[in-house]
Amino acid sequence: MSLAITTVNVNGIRAAVKHRSERNRGLHAWLAGTESDIVLMQEIRADAEQAHEALAPALADGWQLEMSDSVVKGHAGVGILSRLPIEAVRVGFGDTEFDPTGRYLEADLDGPLGPMTVASVYLPKGAAATSEPKDVQKYDEKVRFLDGFGRHLDRLARRQRHVVIGGDWNIAHSEADIKNWKGNRKSPGFLPHERSWVGDRLGAGWSDVMRELTPGQAGPYTWWSWRGKAFDNDSGWRIDYQLANRRLARHAVKTWVDRADAYDLRWSDHAPMTVVYD
Repeated sequence: MSLAITTVNVNGIRAAVKHRSERNRGLHAWLAGTESDIVLMQEIRADAEQAHEALAPALADGWQLEMSDSVVKGHAGVGILSRLPIEAVRVGFGDTEFDPTGRYLEADLDGPLGPMTVASVYLPKGAAATSEPKDVQKYDEKVRFLDGFGRHLDRLARRQRHVVIGGDWNIAHSEADIKNWKGNRKSPGFLPHERSWVGDRLGAGWSDVMRELTPGQAGPYTWWSWRGKAFDNDSGWRIDYQLANRRLARHAVKTWVDRADAYDLRWSDHAPMTVVYD
């Protein structure tokens, strides 16, 4: 039996579920049509009560929701929607600075491939390396997150079970992951230290399963700015992806991005990215 896992930054769960038009009925229409068994969400930007209210139709349809909101209201927040029973949940990765900020959530479950751990992560955006105090603060914050989370991933890679972390990593690893990579060499999300960090994870037991299934392909992109014609021109970034440990990565057989057919049919500035494991 196969297992389909999706990761998506919903850009505010209450906004994502809105019925915008007859052609754009929001996240609930997508959930009703997806073949995914697990959906890893980021930027929920709501507390548990608000999220449960927004997702009530999906929960009534059999989805289970686990989430971690942020101590900063209206900011960050990660969650896991699952059609499979979740057996255990862990908030954060053992970091007193970041665990309360709604950036990482792990869950254990028994899937068709055996026992597994799934996780949703939302990395800080960071900033360019300038002398501006705000940039310095954001740059340093992301460095601290990467240091602590990197150690957690190194430990998690050694677990004797299937493990996958999906999320908005806010890092494009390679030139193929950004349409305009030349113009973004000094932009947060494509800085040398960020790309090196991803490379270190790939060298320490993790697989970027979408890239392995689409070698040499530009993108497929998962985020486009709301501004200008970025979406229409497919001038995007591939910053939403799944890292799987070796035990699970060998089961990855198919991947795709549910890119909306038109700008006005989007319910987030990110698109759902799915991997099928078999």
